[in-house]
Amino acid sequence: MHDLFRRGCVIPAHPLALTGERRLDERRQRALTRYYVEAGAGGLAVGVHTTQFAIHGTPLLPPVLELAAETAREYDREVLLVAGATGPTAQAVAEAELAASLGYHMVLLSPARDLDEDELIERARAVGEVLPVIGFYLQPAVGGRQLSRNFWTELASIDAVVGIKVAPFDRYRTLDVLHGVCRAGREGEVALYTGNDDHILADLITPHRVVVDGREVELEFVGGLLGQWAVWVRRAVELLEEAKRARAGDDVAVRRLLTLDGHLTDANAAIFDVAGGFHGCIPGIHEVLRRQGLLAGRWCLDPAEDLSPGQLAEIDRIWAAYPWLRDDDFVAEGLDRWLG
Repeated sequence: MHDLFRRGCVIPAHPLALTGERRLDERRQRALTRYYVEAGAGGLAVGVHTTQFAIHGTPLLPPVLELAAETAREYDREVLLVAGATGPTAQAVAEAELAASLGYHMVLLSPARDLDEDELIERARAVGEVLPVIGFYLQPAVGGRQLSRNFWTELASIDAVVGIKVAPFDRYRTLDVLHGVCRAGREGEVALYTGNDDHILADLITPHRVVVDGREVELEFVGGLLGQWAVWVRRAVELLEEAKRARAGDDVAVRRLLTLDGHLTDANAAIFDVAGGFHGCIPGIHEVLRRQGLLAGRWCLDPAEDLSPGQLAEIDRIWAAYPWLRDDDFVAEGLDRWLG
């Protein structure tokens, strides 16, 4: 699985399917997993922001992790399973141990606001004794925090760190991660995954050249681990394959993807509720999946979490504007089987 991860793949951030009573909808939770696998995703990230961080520390976390792992095993090919871990060191280690017992391959380690950078590094070392670690630069608007370039150097220096999800939605902070990986001398070992939903395709086609201590290092984003890729996954898989051709020198693919990058960013702004400060980002994802029949509603664990004023009209707009980003036909073809 590490080879697949290093080569780069689509890893959707798996949502949480709920009933109208806000209980786990196992049937639709399985359907989502089947959709992602059959759409060609290389992995699944479960228990992450898109799954709703509120499940951590509750009885919901174990069955949600187990359902995804169990459903992924229905298929002949192996699917990379990434479990989100949160909280202080003891909690994060316990969650990693739970994930390992269920057959997960890696842990996406979310930042903790109440730990300083040295404590975050020690937490990563402790979790890395259980499962390989993917670092996570999460934007402050949805629970992340600013971290220094030195932090990313120290994190990338840990042998158990195999990748970093770069999602600060900020080019300066994205460069901090790239410089940190190069300073650690692990650019060939730490796989970079874009989580910058505002810059997905540009991240994936750009060769990044970083000068560190007089040496020029080239690195690239090999794949995406994204909330945006929780929807329209068949298209996401196709876009990543085209991005790989672009990085290999296909200039036609480069020009096409630079155009589509603006379309995808515009669509993401509506789905993720940029105008509302990202308040409606998870309901926005749910709304897309509801329209395709994969979810029954937009329900979140918090009854107050729903679309922001004007967000539904924005989703209507981008739905009509960019049909080539959607995979409605693919979903319609498989939906009854996935729900069966």
